[in-house]
Amino acid sequence: MSRKARDAASVPDPRSSDAPAIKPGIKEVARRAGVAISSVSRVLSGHPDVSPTMRDAVNNAVRELGYRPNALARGLRSQRSMSVGFAVADIANPIFADIVQGAERELRANGYSLLLTNSEGDAELDADNIALLEDRQVDGLLLSLTQEENPDVIRALRSCQLPMVLLDRDKPDGVKALSARFDHRAGMTKAVEHLLGLGHQDFAMIIGGPALPARDRHAAVEQTLWPSGGRCMVVEGAFGVEAGYRATLQVLGRTPRPTALIAAGNTLMAGAIRALHELDVHVGTDISFVGCDNVLIAELHQPPIAVVYRDAGALGEQGAKMLLTALGSKDDPDPIEEVVLPTEFLPTPSCGPPPTQP
Repeated sequence: MSRKARDAASVPDPRSSDAPAIKPGIKEVARRAGVAISSVSRVLSGHPDVSPTMRDAVNNAVRELGYRPNALARGLRSQRSMSVGFAVADIANPIFADIVQGAERELRANGYSLLLTNSEGDAELDADNIALLEDRQVDGLLLSLTQEENPDVIRALRSCQLPMVLLDRDKPDGVKALSARFDHRAGMTKAVEHLLGLGHQDFAMIIGGPALPARDRHAAVEQTLWPSGGRCMVVEGAFGVEAGYRATLQVLGRTPRPTALIAAGNTLMAGAIRALHELDVHVGTDISFVGCDNVLIAELHQPPIAVVYRDAGALGEQGAKMLLTALGSKDDPDPIEEVVLPTEFLPTPSCGPPPTQP
């Protein structure tokens, strides 16, 4: 075989399955849709001045060809990285995971990618992560912080020049940021009212963690109990399973023992369940028990645990929408500064009448 023949034989036939795939470009999309290249660019960039017929034709061509826009080139044209940073306190916590999932879903639908950092409950690492994400030139920040009142975190927030949305956290003085949070008082108030209706007057509450949820849950319990003459033993401390365990042991060691226990956080709830089982205290009969968040441990426990419920995924979605608006990716030119999402109470047999005193 001649050298020319050998060289020809070594070149893969583009029609064969062994030929490398050729990625379609914007020219191919325009040709398939029967429109100009500039029209394709207008559709893909979300330009409002595009007819529905043209938008459908371009989007159909994109799907048929499997076209993927070049994110780097698009970012250079728009002077954006098309990415958002998310500083999370503890991704191992299922609530934070749901928040991230909701945010990522909304960002992905609008052409943005998500860069995630995890502080593992370390507020100082939160501060470092804010600076890190800013250095990575993300376009904006979503923040579910460990402790928003930490001095290092406050300094990092004050110095940050990016659009920011705080998720279920207080906004420190001097910080320019939007806010999406839950109405923690509403669900907690319903939980206390339910327990009062069952005849409880002697409550205990274990609490800790980020300032906003802890403060609002605590206030709701005390304000609801006060008119009824009820009393509440409050054990404040750190946030986490071990903290919930130790606080519950303290509650169960009091004489007389409170008849109703509220764990104001899902990890505190897990620690409380451990302590209750260890001391053979039966939930729903020996003591009524309310937790927070409809996480798996609450559903699988027998009886299932009554919880103050919040839609964590909806918070992530809402925060992402607010940030996109601030970045100019939505039609509304004036972003809402604060959005408050509801909480509910889901009663179960873990709450029953007070036990009869011996």
